[in-house]
Amino acid sequence: MSSEASKKNKLSRIVTGTIISVISILAIVFGSLPLYILLVVIITLCSREFVKILRRKGFHPSLTIVLFSALIFATLTFFHRFDLVPSMLTLTITASFLIVLFKGRQPYIVNVATTTLGALYCGWLPCHLLLIRQIGQERISAFQFFPSEGLSLLMFVFVAVAITDIGAYYFGVNFGKHKLAEVVSPKKTIEGAVGGAFCAVLVSCLGVFYTNLSLCQAVIGGILITVSAQLGDLSESLIKRDAGVKDSSDILPGHGGMLDRFDSYIFAIPVAYYYLMHFTQGTNVLIEFSKYLKGAINVYF
Repeated sequence: MSSEASKKNKLSRIVTGTIISVISILAIVFGSLPLYILLVVIITLCSREFVKILRRKGFHPSLTIVLFSALIFATLTFFHRFDLVPSMLTLTITASFLIVLFKGRQPYIVNVATTTLGALYCGWLPCHLLLIRQIGQERISAFQFFPSEGLSLLMFVFVAVAITDIGAYYFGVNFGKHKLAEVVSPKKTIEGAVGGAFCAVLVSCLGVFYTNLSLCQAVIGGILITVSAQLGDLSESLIKRDAGVKDSSDILPGHGGMLDRFDSYIFAIPVAYYYLMHFTQGTNVLIEFSKYLKGAINVYF
């Protein structure tokens, strides 16, 4: 790539990244309906890109089922109907078999598996974006433009992932020597991964000033988020590498596709949500489990 082309690509990347960041932050701040709309856009584009990548591999997951299931998961999450999620999951798996059964397209097993995977990977996992924002929310409303527990925690996650990407890029470019996962992503280095993690944990410590997290909880949260974000990035690279594609699409100048831009969040957001809910908000699940074991031991012994 020529010097002029490289500069143009960097400029496109900066401009696109800035626009995406501004839109994302506004949706996060306003919450509820704006965030739901943003989530719908994300999962729609990610679902289409996921299916397109798999088709390059010779597989034929059903875009209809992947997209329909993903949108239903998002809608159920928005309306707090978590009781219907198991039913939707059952329907998704059943429909994945039925579509292959009646279409009769090889490879059968892989098509069923990738359809179900697409619904979960592009649909259910991103829905945790809404779940974090809804922490502390008692009722459904069109907007949530006021300081809340969910807003501060989602900003905590958003910043940690963003700093991970920035730190990993900086340390990788300037100090990277040892390959992290050469087969999957040749450009990523151990130095970049460690540098990104260090920056994320360092910035996560500032979470004590705008969230209800203690310093210890913020540090642990930062570690979990940065590790899961980098694993999410590598996982998406694994899918693309196996299918022989460089980018999931070219819809975002300088960034590739939505799946390329959102891959770090797909793992980081669910991990962050369950950590925040079960280890920092209310009762600690480890304490409850230890009490259960103690009670069981007293009863039987």
